[in-house]
Amino acid sequence: MNLVIIEGFGKLETVQKYLGSGYKVFATGGHVRDLPPKRLAVDVDNDFKPTYVVLDDKKSTVDSLKKAASSAEKILLATDPDREGEAISWHVATLLDIPDDAPVRIEFNEISKSAIQAALKSPRPIDKSLVDAQQARRVLDRLVGYKISPVLCKKIHGSLSAGRVQSVTLRLVVDREREIQAFVPEEYWNFFALLKVRGKDDIKCALVGYKGEKLKLTNASEVEDVKKNLDGAEYVVTNVKKSVTKAHPYAPFITSTMQQDALNKLGMSLKQTSSAAQTLYEGVELPDEGKVALITYIRTDSTRVSSQAIAAARQFIGDTFGSEYLPEKPNYYASKKSAQDAHEAIRPISLDRTPKSVKPYLNKHLFMLYELIYKRFLASQMSDATYNSVSIDIAANGYDFRISGRTPLFDGFTKVYAAATPADKDDKSKAEETKQLPEVAEGEKLDFVKFETEQKFTKPPARYTEASLVKAMEEKGIGRPATYTPTVTLLAARKYTAKEGRAIMPTELGCQVSDMLVRYFPDIMDVGFTAKLEDELDGIEDGGVRWQSVLSDFYVGFEDKVRAAKDDDFTLKAPDEQTDYVCDKCGANMVIKAGRYGKFLACPNYPKCKNTKNLDESGNIAEPKAPEVSDVVCDKCGAKMIVRTGRYGKFLACPNYPKCKNIVNIDGNGKPADSADNLPPCPKCGKPLKKITTRRSVFYGCSGYPDCDFASSAPPVGENCPSCGAYLVEKSGKNGKYIKCSNKDCKYKREASGANENNG
Repeated sequence: MNLVIIEGFGKLETVQKYLGSGYKVFATGGHVRDLPPKRLAVDVDNDFKPTYVVLDDKKSTVDSLKKAASSAEKILLATDPDREGEAISWHVATLLDIPDDAPVRIEFNEISKSAIQAALKSPRPIDKSLVDAQQARRVLDRLVGYKISPVLCKKIHGSLSAGRVQSVTLRLVVDREREIQAFVPEEYWNFFALLKVRGKDDIKCALVGYKGEKLKLTNASEVEDVKKNLDGAEYVVTNVKKSVTKAHPYAPFITSTMQQDALNKLGMSLKQTSSAAQTLYEGVELPDEGKVALITYIRTDSTRVSSQAIAAARQFIGDTFGSEYLPEKPNYYASKKSAQDAHEAIRPISLDRTPKSVKPYLNKHLFMLYELIYKRFLASQMSDATYNSVSIDIAANGYDFRISGRTPLFDGFTKVYAAATPADKDDKSKAEETKQLPEVAEGEKLDFVKFETEQKFTKPPARYTEASLVKAMEEKGIGRPATYTPTVTLLAARKYTAKEGRAIMPTELGCQVSDMLVRYFPDIMDVGFTAKLEDELDGIEDGGVRWQSVLSDFYVGFEDKVRAAKDDDFTLKAPDEQTDYVCDKCGANMVIKAGRYGKFLACPNYPKCKNTKNLDESGNIAEPKAPEVSDVVCDKCGAKMIVRTGRYGKFLACPNYPKCKNIVNIDGNGKPADSADNLPPCPKCGKPLKKITTRRSVFYGCSGYPDCDFASSAPPVGENCPSCGAYLVEKSGKNGKYIKCSNKDCKYKREASGANENNG
């Protein structure tokens, strides 16, 4: 048996299906080894040597992995095709004692049978340059976070954090807010003349200049002066310019443009877009096929597309829309200079899976995003849209007026995909832009009807939205595709930013953090410096730069700046409030301190006395509530588990912590999320089944894993198929729940009620 190691549980079933019976797929669930969370673990005096440890929550995974690897004939590492994926493969190879030059690494840009089979034919050694680039980023971020965060805690309050990419992104938000606050509106006026062509058609012409010079009206008095000067004037056409203009299709999506269009067109947040994209990449359940991946890899900054995909798109366009929608040659798009170009653009794996054909099996967000990706890719290989454009210049008493119009001549790619309409354009403005203008000739005189004027004021720059912030990060070279969503999400989680509708604004805390970091670490908070570091990380990946050299250049003087910041007595901390509350551990009068989650009582003799007490909204001591005891018995020590509340909601914990560290996730009804109450025994070995919930998917696996590797994306019902003997599962479709055979080659299916049996 050959062992193939991947990252995510969500694609385990899909990859296993395409590999077949000679392979066993093992999912690590991401990194299994990393820098330990509670210490620096980087030896800055020994060439920045990192110390890696197996993560606490991955120890059992590593034990299972080693057991599976011990009996495997061949081991292949198929983690994601990026720096993180390469690093995960390297860590796994290190744990399994796989030699550095062993050809064990395979990668595929899409989870399809052809891509996986092609990858099997060309295994390679682990790319150490890719690993070094990831190591450099990881160590760099650890140094910044662990060295600078204590400065914030000392100067503002505890539990604050800084990050190399996170903090610079925060500065963008803070600087934009201050631009808005400092903005002084300026008055200006739009001036139009409504003119009649040969007594029939009215055209609305904008005042653009005076005697060939640009003219800007800034108050009502100037507007009245223009009206007086134009009183009785003759309006004469001075120039008519006609042309056929073209609009070129948009490039297929990269990570950032997908996130921007998903927000602007669909109203999907970064989290919703990232989650939906991950599911579409890993696979969705389709009738009679099981789990099927619909799109290519989703973390990319390249607009490159394979020749096979281009050929398939051109064939589809010609067959579906006709030859006029097919350009003479394929469309190619240049990627940004900073793009790593490691992967293709985001596209559908097969154009035969139209959005309409899969709609019944996708939820709202999955369908909307798939349709967006599908149409954007298809449009990228279609013909230009063409327009008849007309521009008419008109003169009157030295004043210059102009009107422009554009009417569609050929819709081209816009038949499939059009740009999102800017929010500041109303229907009237759009109608005027596309209005067909009447035929006029140079020298023709037009009849005056009336003036129309509009008082306006300049507007401050808009606050960032998630989409525009990602766009700014991309344009300025801050971070890379895999970091956009985590960075923006982390700023909100840290309470450094807040949302007002779609707009992102800094909190008071966010402004304090940004100002403090700019004060002491101006280079790290400089956008250009951060972008330069990203380029240097790319240089490591390309193999021309030693990763320790990049860290060494960064670290020069860094420790001195940290020390100077800590020694400086400047602080934003509010002085402690003295109280009459007596510490019940040492007898000192306790003080009120400000923490991340509000005010609390603390003993002034810290760290000798670490006594603290929570305060309620009235400023009184909040009595701790007794934990809620559940009926669930800890399967490790036998105690009744208690209900706790954590970052992601409620969970069950053993009361004997820290001796017993057992925890259990619970569902919305307060029951263990992996409860087997309603599940039959494992169809393969008879042991209890478990419902397993990961960040991105839910599946059903055997409690005897890894001895038994049974896994199913749909819950088994405890029956065997009357046609072929395979186990049956329950699924949901557009007409409700139904029972079907797990064997994709068997057509047995019936309603969940048991009626209307159908053997296909």
